[in-house]
Amino acid sequence: MVVPGGENMAVTDAIQKVCRSFDCNACEGILSYQLKRNNYTTDKTIILNPNEQQRREQKSCEFNLFEAYAIDLIVSTGEGRTKTHDTRTTVFRKTDDTYQLKMKASRAFYSEVSSKFTVMPFSLRSCEEESKARMGVVECLNHKLVEPFNVLYEKEGEFVAQFKFTVLLMPNGPLRITTGGPLDPEVYQSSHSLADQELIGLLATSASRKQKKKKKKGKTTDSQEIESTAETAAD
Repeated sequence: MVVPGGENMAVTDAIQKVCRSFDCNACEGILSYQLKRNNYTTDKTIILNPNEQQRREQKSCEFNLFEAYAIDLIVSTGEGRTKTHDTRTTVFRKTDDTYQLKMKASRAFYSEVSSKFTVMPFSLRSCEEESKARMGVVECLNHKLVEPFNVLYEKEGEFVAQFKFTVLLMPNGPLRITTGGPLDPEVYQSSHSLADQELIGLLATSASRKQKKKKKKGKTTDSQEIESTAETAAD
């Protein structure tokens, strides 16, 4: 469904239908983004299992040829309503907001982030001095100069699975270029199954890179003629 001419909300609804067929739910509000050079958070997104407010705020968009998307699927055996706990966040990314920072540690941290990581996500341990980065990030976070990648939790006892990959929208169909490895459905047995024939047909389509058949090297007509001429001359 992530093909030129397809729509993001149609993908959202299809994912939730598949999840419910297996008595699961996609985790609420998780976003898949269109990727661009030096920018992985664009306006084109695919949202998972949105609540009413998120559905109203979600912008509808159409997929176009030669676009790239990072598809992030997180599915839970529970309701999919994740929450944050007291786990310390250590991964952030710089935003486009501006603010005159007061603390010296905050200014040093923000300067390092701007020059070293630019707009890409980073871990505090990747900074030159992690202890000072932990001090400086607080003021930056309070004034929305950086965005946190929070650790999310589902209810205790539920299982959560994630499958993430990058897909290119090519003229001959969607092409998956990165993944954690091929997903073999025969390995995973379930008491549930899909009944929707349209979804069954959709899941049967492939987005994998097709292996090109190697052509056997053969003699060309010209080379055969040369060899024939050489044999005649030898006689």
